Amino acid sequence: MNRRQAILKFFQFVAASPLLKADRKYSELGDELVKQANVFDFAKLAKAKLDPLAWDYLDEGSDDEVSLRANRTGFDDIIIRPHFLINDVSTIDTSTTLFGKQLTQPIYFSITGGKNCFFPNGEQETALAAGTSNSMMITGGGINNILSAGKGPKVWWQFTTAAEFRTKNQMVDYAEKLEDQGCTGISVTVDIYQVSHRERSIHNGLVRSWCQQAKGIPRNAQGELVYKPDDILWTAGDVPKPRPFPTPKWDTLQRLREASKLPVMVKGVMTSEDTELAVKNGMSGVIVSNHGARQLDQVGATIEALPECVRAAGGKIPVLVDGGFRRGTDVFKALALGASAVGIGRPYLWGLGAFGQRGVVRVMEILRAELAADMGMAGTGKISQIDRSFVRIRS
Repeated sequence: MNRRQAILKFFQFVAASPLLKADRKYSELGDELVKQANVFDFAKLAKAKLDPLAWDYLDEGSDDEVSLRANRTGFDDIIIRPHFLINDVSTIDTSTTLFGKQLTQPIYFSITGGKNCFFPNGEQETALAAGTSNSMMITGGGINNILSAGKGPKVWWQFTTAAEFRTKNQMVDYAEKLEDQGCTGISVTVDIYQVSHRERSIHNGLVRSWCQQAKGIPRNAQGELVYKPDDILWTAGDVPKPRPFPTPKWDTLQRLREASKLPVMVKGVMTSEDTELAVKNGMSGVIVSNHGARQLDQVGATIEALPECVRAAGGKIPVLVDGGFRRGTDVFKALALGASAVGIGRPYLWGLGAFGQRGVVRVMEILRAELAADMGMAGTGKISQIDRSFVRIRS
């Protein structure tokens, strides 16, 4: 290579640098949305805009919030070990495949409840954002009009607890309806058969159904909360009442799996034993999750539970994870520990509360961009190149 060719190659490298691509012209920074540097910035804006009760409902964990804090601090003990000059990182590809479906990034929108407390028609706004950002979404329903209009996510899973199924025929009808709607998977959440103890909302006098209604939290002209006589508040000291039907067991999920052509994921797994049972009972995959630390407290961080669940799966089924993910480095660490994809909850709700649909899209853009830059700086150009050798756990 002569001197001229060397200089040309250098400038080609500089032009392709992610540092330049991360810059924007001054004229492009008029939009407040673009000024936010990370997902935490969206949290600040959302907190300032939302009703204080709505913010506490979004932000809180259960009991002493030990697991809520652990979901973040757990990442501190996982160290990235970059490897250079092995992979070509001139182009970074964040795409991956899950159950035969192509994903733009290994990050998806987890199921979250109560979105109307954060933005009107919150589930629909999130679905539109998933479509715009080409992201996978787990939905609680109510987005059929968006899906039929072709504006929703191309890859979406339906949330269920499986508690509504009494017969095999019910499962078959449920699965066939989802298949007709273009659903690509069923996510069974198994950690919410009891109401948890969330003390911020108890102190605030929150009525959980407020966040399901269109107007969110009701206040009068003086800013006082408006209660109806039959409103049910979140209270303490109540022993759980017996449920009218037994809660699902592994054979319930096994029958659902047999009734459906769709992948069936078990969400809420935190141990190797439950992962092994998921494999044994024919589940398509598991999601390592502690429900955003909003159900049982003192269960530790999901990133801490991930390695044992990956080992137990033994490559037979994919293992996904959610809980506390806020940075591209967080996602990178989970992928290195064996996760197939990572779910986010609060970050996109921060975007929703701050800017609606646009904020949700932007949060995903930021996380994807961070992951891409982190991949390149760690020495990987593709998701498939990330393996266990890229992290170590501090002892």
